[in-house]
Amino acid sequence: MPTENWQHIRLDVTGGVATVTLDRPEKLNALTFGAYADLRDLLAELSRSRAVRALVLAGEGRGFCSGGDVDEIIGATLGMDTGRLLDFNRMTGQVVRAVREAPFPVIAAVHGVAAGAGAVLALAADFRVADPSARFAFLFTRVGLSGGDMGAAYLLPRVVGLGHATRLLMLGEPVRAPEAERIGLISLMADEGRADTAAQDLARRLADGPALAHAQTKALLTAELDMPLAAAVELDASTQALLMNSSDYAEFHAAFTEKRPPEWQGR
Repeated sequence: MPTENWQHIRLDVTGGVATVTLDRPEKLNALTFGAYADLRDLLAELSRSRAVRALVLAGEGRGFCSGGDVDEIIGATLGMDTGRLLDFNRMTGQVVRAVREAPFPVIAAVHGVAAGAGAVLALAADFRVADPSARFAFLFTRVGLSGGDMGAAYLLPRVVGLGHATRLLMLGEPVRAPEAERIGLISLMADEGRADTAAQDLARRLADGPALAHAQTKALLTAELDMPLAAAVELDASTQALLMNSSDYAEFHAAFTEKRPPEWQGR
């Protein structure tokens, strides 16, 4: 059974669009152990549900997410042994994997700060919709840790290139919206104060489209990052053969023939 109440995040599902809001505005939505666990478990639940076709990840208040809570996480981890620290770091990585492996597009609506783990959550999304106030900072080296946290050293070079990724992960300096858009870290620049609205508009467009095609496109984009061309082409061929047996593929032909918009069913 789905969880009815989430303690550390806010969830709304309307018309196939799930909106997950980080809801600690007084702390710039800093993440706690509970918030990480809720995100991991919620994404798993939504991935099992056929009711969600797109997801918006947003932050309440002045910013998207300032990263891990300094007192509740950094302070607490100083008293943990290596085994417990490994469990914690694996859990944060599971959240990123859940975002990447979810069978629906994930859109990060970024305004204000997206720092540390918040920057990686946005990075893991399929789309980053941001307004001019957005600034990204991968702060891990600033606290004496590796910049390759939560999969950042895997994902960031694939989004902005190795040169930019090296600079951002090594130095931990903030990247403001104009530069973030220039290097490809922002997918869509919204007007000031309109990141959430623009993200919802994009989510509605995706949710109203061919969900099965979107799910398989996302899966192939992730799987083929590390494949040789021959294997990627073979996987593409197998996937297309399966989708050509889908109801949506037949529906497109029927709609084209009847000169009407297709009614996508995600089957």
